Amino acid sequence: MKKALMVWGGWEGHQPRECAELFAPKLQARGFTVEVRDTLAAYDDVACLKNFSLIVPMWTVGAIGKQQAENLIAAVKDGVGLAGFHGGMGDSFHNSIDYQWMVGGQFLAHPDDIKEYVVNIVKPADPIVAGIVDFKVRTEQYYMMVDPRNEVLATTTHHSPSAPWTNGVVMPCIWKKVHGLGRVFYSALGHQAQEFTDVPEQLEITLRGMLWAAR
Repeated sequence: MKKALMVWGGWEGHQPRECAELFAPKLQARGFTVEVRDTLAAYDDVACLKNFSLIVPMWTVGAIGKQQAENLIAAVKDGVGLAGFHGGMGDSFHNSIDYQWMVGGQFLAHPDDIKEYVVNIVKPADPIVAGIVDFKVRTEQYYMMVDPRNEVLATTTHHSPSAPWTNGVVMPCIWKKVHGLGRVFYSALGHQAQEFTDVPEQLEITLRGMLWAAR
């Protein structure tokens, strides 16, 4: 059976505990044993990390220790999968550029805060999004720095009263990539746990991404 490590904490506004409570049983239902930790000490032992099939970070902002970051990155380069969403993975550990490189993107802003917008599926043949058509969400619309190596699965187009200079910008919001031997999946959707209940497409894509990433 595949083993997943879920590490939650950081800024409480993204409901990391609630998101962990939502996703842990759903991963278990899809064949994983799940270890849930609420401390960055979970990244202290690189040998332990390499025993997992998948690591799911849910830790917005905060500072990761240099050795902890090196351990996490080494595990992914060795083949452990990394998968997460929104600020819990894409607005984390600003003190570690190497972590951001691994993720494939870094949050910059969310003009207009919570808003409704359309998620456009751009690679419909990919198994992570297969059978899912464009859908609406109501959440923060992330404006991000992104890695040109990302394999983009979905985008959003910005239309912003508060930042009109971004109007028309097509921004990747769901992608997958490889980092070393490890697979990495990221979705910019998911400001709070209830969104996954409200939008089944969002939940299904995120779960499929986790399964794809897992070794």
